[in-house]
Order: sequence, then C-alpha cells, then structure tokens
Amino acid sequence: MQANDTIAAIATGLGDSGIGIVRLSGPGALNVADKIFSAKDKRRPSQYKTYTLHYGWIKDPADKDGIVDEVLLTIMHAPRSYTREDVVEINCHGGLVAMRRVLDLTLENGCRLSRPGEFTMRAFLNGRI
Repeated sequence: MQANDTIAAIATGLGDSGIGIVRLSGPGALNVADKIFSAKDKRRPSQYKTYTLHYGWIKDPADKDGIVDEVLLTIMHAPRSYTREDVVEINCHGGLVAMRRVLDLTLENGCRLSRPGEFTMRAFLNGRI
C-alpha cells in the first residue's frame, strides 16, 4: 500500500439489490470522479462541497455518448471522512453488471482495486479508529 494511491471497490454485498455502492478513497478520488461523472447541474465533483449528494450519469470517457448508469454521487472531503481521505461514493443500480462496469471505469481512470479491509486499514492508520 502507498499513501498516495487512490483505491476503489464495490462497497455493498453482491446479490439482488436495487442499489449498489462503488467507493473511492484517496488523493485522486475527486479527479477520477471528474473524469467519469456527468452531473445534471453541469458542475464537476471537485467543485462540490463536502457531504453533498448529486444526480447525474457515469460515462465512459472513451465513448463520448455512452452512458453507463444513472447515479447519485456522494462527496466527502478529507479529513472528515471515514478514511480521513477524499471519499467519493457512487450509488449506482444494483446487480453485478452495473456495479462492475462502474468499478472498471474507476480503475481505468486512476484508481487501483482495494484489497479486502483496506478502507478500514486506512481509517486506522489515519487515526480515525
């Protein structure tokens, strides 16, 4: 693990559900969100205040017109997040296909896949727990 890595993972259990969450944490979380999230209000995630929720779409930057999913995006700025890092949570449609595609886009745009327990480990190492 490197402190300057930005990590991502599916944060909800896999299975039948209406909503699934993909979580990002680290110094590049907002930058990754800027690349893949298109907000209805046309603002970029890095412009939003902390503890806010925003409606929009996840898009593949390689496919100019390709909407991957309709989502709600939650922004939590460091140090007032679970990991004490910038955190973005993408509330997308549940089920493996949508969540996996959203996760893949985060990995293609600057995140690396989190190891099991790594969000909690970061919270511990950063003095949160």
